[in-house]
Amino acid sequence: MIISVAAIIILLFLSAFFSGSETALTGASQAFVTDQEKNGHNPRAKLVSRLFERRDNLIITTLLGSNLSNTLATSLSTSVLIGIFGNEGVAYATVIMTFLVLIYTDMLPKSYAVRNANTTALLVAPLINVFVKMFSPIVWALQKIVNLTFRIFGIAKPNVTADDALSEVRGAIYMYNGQERRQEQEMLKSILDLPDITVYDVMNHRKNLFSLDIDMPVKKFLQKIENCPFSRIPLYKDRPENIVGVIRVKTLFKAVIDCGGDYKKVHLSELMTQPWFIPDNTTLKQQLQMFRARREHFAIVVDEYGVLQGIVTLEDILEEIVGDINDESDISNLDIMGIRKIADNTYIVDGQVPIRDLNRKFGWNIEDDNAVTIAGYLLDMTRSIPSVGQKFIFDGFQFEVLKRNKNQLRQIKITRRETSAC
Repeated sequence: MIISVAAIIILLFLSAFFSGSETALTGASQAFVTDQEKNGHNPRAKLVSRLFERRDNLIITTLLGSNLSNTLATSLSTSVLIGIFGNEGVAYATVIMTFLVLIYTDMLPKSYAVRNANTTALLVAPLINVFVKMFSPIVWALQKIVNLTFRIFGIAKPNVTADDALSEVRGAIYMYNGQERRQEQEMLKSILDLPDITVYDVMNHRKNLFSLDIDMPVKKFLQKIENCPFSRIPLYKDRPENIVGVIRVKTLFKAVIDCGGDYKKVHLSELMTQPWFIPDNTTLKQQLQMFRARREHFAIVVDEYGVLQGIVTLEDILEEIVGDINDESDISNLDIMGIRKIADNTYIVDGQVPIRDLNRKFGWNIEDDNAVTIAGYLLDMTRSIPSVGQKFIFDGFQFEVLKRNKNQLRQIKITRRETSAC
């Protein structure tokens, strides 16, 4: 009898082990395990990864072990209690084993494994791997039966697509909680958004483009760029839209120094590089790859008709990922950016300020799918050209047109409306 009771206890422990292992290994984060394997060089993580590769075998092994343990433990307990109480022992065994199996071999181990899935998976992996190998002939036969049943009922194994994998990554990022991790979360989300954002969305518009005439005398040219914060200057001929080259300020200064200050010996056409034109529907991911391949930092954006739209730089793309990058030549003052705060949650904004800049600067969520600038947003949302003084409410913001020049909205007052909880 003592041996039987000891065997029952051992079987219940085995059942609890298999039950908890199943929950831990199916609930463990594959991203965590991969990180531990690749970066932490954890041999147990490598073992868990191998078990993940054949999840069907893993699940069948744990279920087989759990059910065998429960069945044997129940049979032994029934035999023991019949010997003590006679036929009434069957009822006693049923009640006692149901309680023990439910609480101690199912609820407790699974509850613990759910809360500590990653660490538990690493802990139990070596022993589970032994059982997987031990039960492999039985598991193989059971797997064949399962597959045959699937075929009979026309159930096909789902294929994991690239979209599914990307969705899983996005979900993991959104679960990356905590105020102190907000910046990292935004950066990760921005990286995934690169294929969906075009250079037109982040470029410096032609209206704000600093470019100079290639036929301008070199002395006057140098005066123009004396306080210029840019390292590359687009050069045009006859009209600003006709970009014919790009000159590096450093290259120009070096040429002037080498000529001993004799400006007549300096020819801009010889120092410039050919402009690199790209279509405005190029995605940021494509452009970043092209910047790397060409070892360029600067491109001219044109539309489908070859008309100049603006310029995009490597810094513009990087800022989409990490946020604004301000060096000693950059100006982060809101007034210079075309934004002026006049009260709490109220700003006067130039019409050409990009929506993405506002959203990123203030954590707003103004829709930017159909428009780039705040003026374009109002034109799109109203399906008209609003007059001065008109007010609109969209996306939880009130917009008031303050200045308009012909068909251009030059200045808009934006007030973020407070939402009261019901």
